[in-house]
Amino acid sequence: MHVVATLSLKGGVGKTTVALGLAGAAQQHGVRALVVDLDPQANATIALDVGPTTATIADVLDEPRRAVIARAIAPSGWGEGLDVLVGAEQTERHNHPDPGPKQLGRLGRALQRLSEPDGTDVDGETLDDPYRLVIVDCPPSLGQLTRSALACAHRAVLVTDPTMFAVSGVQRAFDAVQTERQRGNPELQPLGVLINRVRPRNTEHEFRINELRELFGPLVLSGVLPDRSAIQQAQGACLPIQRWDTPGAREVSAVFTTLLGRVLRSERHRTVSSAPPATR
Repeated sequence: MHVVATLSLKGGVGKTTVALGLAGAAQQHGVRALVVDLDPQANATIALDVGPTTATIADVLDEPRRAVIARAIAPSGWGEGLDVLVGAEQTERHNHPDPGPKQLGRLGRALQRLSEPDGTDVDGETLDDPYRLVIVDCPPSLGQLTRSALACAHRAVLVTDPTMFAVSGVQRAFDAVQTERQRGNPELQPLGVLINRVRPRNTEHEFRINELRELFGPLVLSGVLPDRSAIQQAQGACLPIQRWDTPGAREVSAVFTTLLGRVLRSERHRTVSSAPPATR
């Protein structure tokens, strides 16, 4: 199970769009995935067209037992191979500004229980192969919710748009990742900086993109997400961008396919790095 958090410490830059796009790419390429909606706005849950559940991520953070987790997970309306640990406004009660280790470990314990033997999926059947990919959509603040995601994630996608305040936000997000690595999750690494809502031939956008490349170098992903109305249209229809058949949607889908490839390569690298040395 490879855990990837989509992260920004400024609201409105499109981190949920990135979580949804990555989930759609995973589904398109047959990678079984779970989206964890940690944002109290629960926009990812809405866009993923999830049916009613008897529990939410708020309940899981109250009590990360397997029975509670099973009640909080539902299949996405997008189709097979994609489930959702549903979000709720009540999750905000867990967003303490200065959480302790026990609070920060609850999400990680819940995800660990999903991969334990004899785990069950949302249909009550045995999980022979747990989710290969877990995508955590974080809120745009550095409280308990975001920090709990970073405490159990293997990679973080830092999402920004090419504006002055968003550039400052991605710097804070990068610092948060580095702090959490030193604090107790040495496996956590930034996967890259993904720039969203880019308009061609926009002087301000070009300036900010160059600024990001000066700040973060090769960490800035070469593929940027263009500002396309197809993204909002697909989300409004509760469909993955991969199934929205317009030229703009195909352009955006290609970026998410590339991002998925980077995620899967980082998974393989982590697996190889953590494998015990061969014995003779």
